[in-house]
Parts: sequence; structure tokens; C-alpha cells
Amino acid sequence: MDRRSFIKTAGTASAAAATTALAAPALAQAKTEMAIVSTWPRDFPGLGIPAQRLAARIQELTEGRVNVTYFAAGEKVGAFDSFDEVASGNSQAYIAADYYWKGKHPGWAYFTAVPFGLTYTEIDAWIKYAGGQELWDEIGKEFGVINFNCGNTGVQMGGWFNKEIESADDLKGLKMRIPGLGGDVMAKLGASPVSLPGGQIYENLVSGAIDATEWVGPFNDYFMKFYEAAKYYYWPGMHEPGSMISFGVNRSWWDGLSAIDQAIIIAACNEENARMMAETNANNGAFLTRLVNDHGVELRQFSDEIYDSFGEAAQEVFDETRQHSDLAAKIHDSFAKARDDIGRWSGLSDAAFINQRNRVLGL
Repeated sequence: MDRRSFIKTAGTASAAAATTALAAPALAQAKTEMAIVSTWPRDFPGLGIPAQRLAARIQELTEGRVNVTYFAAGEKVGAFDSFDEVASGNSQAYIAADYYWKGKHPGWAYFTAVPFGLTYTEIDAWIKYAGGQELWDEIGKEFGVINFNCGNTGVQMGGWFNKEIESADDLKGLKMRIPGLGGDVMAKLGASPVSLPGGQIYENLVSGAIDATEWVGPFNDYFMKFYEAAKYYYWPGMHEPGSMISFGVNRSWWDGLSAIDQAIIIAACNEENARMMAETNANNGAFLTRLVNDHGVELRQFSDEIYDSFGEAAQEVFDETRQHSDLAAKIHDSFAKARDDIGRWSGLSDAAFINQRNRVLGL
């Protein structure tokens, strides 16, 4: 090696060493801690496991620059304390259903599900391409959070009942665990809605403290063992046709992230949004069979008369919700337009095809 080559090689090596020496502290400084709280128990199938999966995925994709610590319901704060925990900055994010916060502002309910609302594909379209995200940002700004959809449970069952519901009159006096605007609809029909976190439903149903409950669908509900206290499983649910799961982030903390880490977190949320729905759809049918064949669950369909009563009550609830504030009215009107525009296409495409396919195949 001649002298010139030696000097060039040595210089390159020295520069590389200097870069490495500078890079290590820089990477260390770039690392940020992220505590995520959730409204669901740890290792809970259908809801808790996807939340844990998303938390792990964020750390993986950021290559540890965002060091995530995940807390299931009750491990750091109670399930229904998650919002305040993140809005205050004590934790950096929550994974939850935003209709739990409707007491703070009824507009939050629309960003999970509302009666006679949007299915999974419809609410995803509203959020991403029809003005939903902008309104979600607007309501979140009032509380110091920013939100992204990170999962969905699809069309939910109508719920578990300890007696048959043959008319709307059978709902009067019924104590039912049902949150969100769906609970308000039940109240209009004479029921007494109760809001309970998932981990407390079973004990209240078994003890008789509540007479009925909605939860999600066969995959999730199977592991809750509701069949031990209520044998009648009604469908379809009017209250949650496509329940969107929210990743809520403290806005000040979010603004301090790099653009690349913000993009990675959004990408992880989009990935889990699709994955959770696929997992739910893949499992609901099989677990419904197990509920019926192994545990004697009796499927019942809400009659048209009952559904009409739901619809009338829902319209009253919507009218009252719009009167809450200009923002509530703006959110509802945007949702209603999306339901009309996107829903019209859904009726001509997915719904029409599935009905005809199942008729031909005898499903």
C-alpha cells in the first residue's frame, strides 16, 4: 500500500470511528419512553391481545427508539381512568373504545360506534377519506389528545339476556350493561343501562346485579362465559355495527416525536386495525358453533317490531346529542352524510352480494 492510499484509508477509518462515537450518544438521546394503558384485561382474547400486540409492534418498528411499557386495565389505572391518565400526561397513550368518554363530550361516541351507525368498512372510509379524522382531531384537541383507529370488532351481537325479548315492552326495567349511545337508546325504551368495564361484567351477570349484557361477538364472548348466566343470545346488535378501537396519544408528547416515529406509529395502528378485524372474522363463526353446540346457547333474532322501536329511540338520542354543542352537531352531521353516501354503496355491494350468495348456497 502506498503512502497516499494509507492516509486515505486511515482517514476513512477515523471518520467512521468518529461517526460511531457521535452516533451512540445521539441514539441514546433520541430514545423516548412510552407508557400505554388499556381498558381491557391482560391476555384477553379478541381485545386485550391485539392491544398488547400493537404496543409490542410500535417498539419493534421504531427499533427501540420508542421504549413501550404496556399496562392492562387495573395494572396502572382503572379501565375507565385511561383517558384522564393520558390527557394529563401521566401516561403517553391509551388503547380503548372512545365511547367510554361520552360523559366528557357525546361526540366521542361516534368514534367507536353509535346505534344504526357504520360498519367496519364504512367507518374506516369515514375516518380516512370522508372527514372523520379531522373531526376526531378537533374533539381531541379540546382534551389534549390525538387519536388513530387501531382495530375494529365488526358488527356486534345484540347481547345476552336471561329471558326472551319478544317485544320492546320486555326491555322495560331490564338492567343491562351497555355503554355509549346504545345505552341511551335502551334507556328511552325503559331499560336501565349500566356501564361496566369488561373485567366486571361476568360477576355482575352471575350475581343478578344486571339482567343482560352486550359485549362483542362469539369470539370475544366465549371467553367471558356469559352462557353460564344468560342463555339467550340475540342478533343483530343495533348499537355497535362496527366498533372502532382508538389509540389515543397525549398531544404534547406526540408533537415531540420525530416525523418518522409518528409515521411508524400510525402505520402500526393501520396494521393492527386490519389485523384485528381479520382475526375477529376468522373466529366468530367457529366460536358461535361452540357456544350453541357445547353450551346450549339459544340464538334469537330481534323482531322487526323491536328494531323499529330501536330506530325511533335512536333518532330521539341523535336529536338530543346534536343539541349538546356545535361540535356535536358537526360530528353527527358528518357521520350521517357518510352513512348515507357510503351506506348506499354498501347496500348495493357487500350486503346485496352476501344475501344472494348465502341464499344460493343455503347458508
